[in-house]
Amino acid sequence: MGNVVAAAIAFAGTHFLLSHPLRPPLIRAIGQKGFLGLYSLVALATLIWLVLAYRAAPAAALLWPVGNVLWAIGTILMLLAAILFMGSLVRNPALPEANTDVVPTAAGVFAITRHPMMWSLAIWGMVHIMVFPDPANIVVALSIIVLALAGARMQDRKKETLQPEFWREWERRTSFWPFAAIAAKRARIGRIGGHALGGGSVVWLAATWAHMPLSGWPAGIWRWIG
Repeated sequence: MGNVVAAAIAFAGTHFLLSHPLRPPLIRAIGQKGFLGLYSLVALATLIWLVLAYRAAPAAALLWPVGNVLWAIGTILMLLAAILFMGSLVRNPALPEANTDVVPTAAGVFAITRHPMMWSLAIWGMVHIMVFPDPANIVVALSIIVLALAGARMQDRKKETLQPEFWREWERRTSFWPFAAIAAKRARIGRIGGHALGGGSVVWLAATWAHMPLSGWPAGIWRWIG
């Protein structure tokens, strides 16, 4: 377990360090391309370490019983996560190529949260803790949750500095917490979009099915129809 914890800290910690405090000086020292190469190398190395440490961790008793109710909740949440993820790939103001001339109306998954990709990863971590409360798995999932949600907060701070007028208005129209802007009547969920609903459903079905050949046990709806 110690190796899993160390690998998880290295995986999340190096992401934060390279994405924020170390990014400007490293870019000045080795250039943008050199920085991206270093970032990718460190991310890959720490991810491999985390995967190997997790696989080598001894089996342990689950910390709580997991029945059909938890599996049903987790299955629904993973569908939401897949929809958020696929929806985040289109017209996302946080992406580098986004048009920031005009602040868009919060619609689709962005009415739910301005960080749909990050929340999809956080939900993934929460669900995997819920349905597989193995100590090593909890450590790995927590590292993903912290990386996603703390990273989203840091992204807000960074965007507020780089694009103050645009991003502060985007923050006003949206919310960090899912559904908070809708509850406050600052946004309406409206049409989610076929790329989010259709693409998310396909990813959800494929990813949950893949648990059978990859891990040997069914997940999602395949627990009941597989």
